[in-house]
Amino acid sequence: MPPVLYLVRHAQGYHNINRQHHLRDPELTPLGTAQCGELRAAFPHHDRIDVVMASPLKRTVQTAALAFEPALRRPNVPFLLVPWAQEIAANACDVGQGREELEGWVRGTFAEMGVRVEPAKVDYGLVEEGWNSKTGIYEPRLSVVEKRAASLRTWLWQRPEATIVLVAHGAFLHYFTEDWTAFDPKKGTAFENCEYRKYTFSADSNASEAHLVEHGVAQVKQGRPPGVHANVLAEIEAVEANP
Repeated sequence: MPPVLYLVRHAQGYHNINRQHHLRDPELTPLGTAQCGELRAAFPHHDRIDVVMASPLKRTVQTAALAFEPALRRPNVPFLLVPWAQEIAANACDVGQGREELEGWVRGTFAEMGVRVEPAKVDYGLVEEGWNSKTGIYEPRLSVVEKRAASLRTWLWQRPEATIVLVAHGAFLHYFTEDWTAFDPKKGTAFENCEYRKYTFSADSNASEAHLVEHGVAQVKQGRPPGVHANVLAEIEAVEANP
């Protein structure tokens, strides 16, 4: 049976303050850290989580480690970094670190933040060379982003776990869910920092094509807003033009 997904947008990062997109792979702000604590306390299903996944960008790794610490402290719950879940643009804030640098940062940051999850638990097996190059499958073009999102959906549909948490990014989550309901072009997403939503796979999903159904929502999915998403770069430019 395909897994249940809990999709989470990362907590507030420094790039979220006054749109500082020039910051390279920023960490969480103090408010972002507090948001993780609030999510940790409010999330009712820590004991059901079988795996925690996160984009390898710093803010998503921090959010996953802090917000889902109760699940990650269970010895049988892996912490898997998934490059396919990275953000869509090539702004400095959306470009991550190489694997060696990332591993060193995790060791230092987990200790500094008092995260009670062993750094050795983080699985870098999917963090391939060039994952942060914004080329190939990570290129910021509409067709490529849609292909990456579709590939991630079918990969997750085939996972053996019953319940998966995936911490990702606001813009990417719209492509991943194929839903732009309440999309706000001024902030580039309808997802709030540290918001989580529950999804299952549609009945017609398979290993070639998979789609998501959000739980607790009555309205029909809204497609991409016309004229805004001719390509990913145009989308980013449209967002930047409307601060």
